[in-house]
Amino acid sequence: MKELRGKVAVVTGGAGGIGLAIGEAMLAQGMKVVLADVVEDALGAAVEGIGSKDVIGVRTDVTSFESLCETRDRAIERFGAVHVICNNAAVGAGAKGHAWEHHLNDWRWSLDVNVMGVINGMNAFVPNLIAQDEGHVVNTSSGNGAYTPIASSDIYPVTKAAVTTLTECLWGQLRELGSKVSASLLLPSSRTPGVLATGIWRAGANRPDRYRRGDPDDDAPRDALAEYRARAAAAGQEVVEAPLSEVADLCIEAIRDDVFWATYPMEHQTAKLRARTASQIERTPPDYLLEVNLMSASADERKRS
Repeated sequence: MKELRGKVAVVTGGAGGIGLAIGEAMLAQGMKVVLADVVEDALGAAVEGIGSKDVIGVRTDVTSFESLCETRDRAIERFGAVHVICNNAAVGAGAKGHAWEHHLNDWRWSLDVNVMGVINGMNAFVPNLIAQDEGHVVNTSSGNGAYTPIASSDIYPVTKAAVTTLTECLWGQLRELGSKVSASLLLPSSRTPGVLATGIWRAGANRPDRYRRGDPDDDAPRDALAEYRARAAAAGQEVVEAPLSEVADLCIEAIRDDVFWATYPMEHQTAKLRARTASQIERTPPDYLLEVNLMSASADERKRS
């Protein structure tokens, strides 16, 4: 889709973080944007902050197919069509302990938002894109799952591995169909070294009642970025934030140039991919998972959780 001006995009998780950055980048390209998010206050603030007639906000619960269909219809009613769907909404459950110790609602919430949210978005929008024979799907994944998982974070990379495989299948099926619609996998990264400070770090934030663990203290959101900063400081390292606009640039490039793997080349990720592939080919244990990673708590810290 070389010409973006005048095209219409729906971005889930659009009230902040990467989703909002994508929306702003699209507006700069002359696109019309529907920011979709479940957090109404943040959504209203985002739309007001942009202050453009070419953007609207629609409260959307991605765990509901019906909600995404309503958002699609609102977009068409306002702007006449939808050409791009960015399935970007995701949560971090902030689960404690090991994989076999997590509350089942941590799994349910993460799978419903991070995986079913993408499936619902695909089912709500792709038939329309195919019917008009024009459009693009961008699904947001993560290197933590798409490449190799951070073993101690388990739930999140499980969901992102699923999104990666789903998007590969979607791309292949669209090609087999001979459709002009295409798909991309956005792997958030930046040219500037640093962390991407998004809402995903606020583990457990905006958890609906139906996914609660049952203990008010246990359900309180965690500031995982602050925890990461503390671990880095203890190791004598500084945490630098990278601009989210660089992630948005990847998304624009993916749509305009039909790039499937939308990411910046990173040596450490390439090394992980090679290690994983070698382990699979040679049938050796995945020892690459055992490296120390400050982004996740140490084994001793998990035992104390």
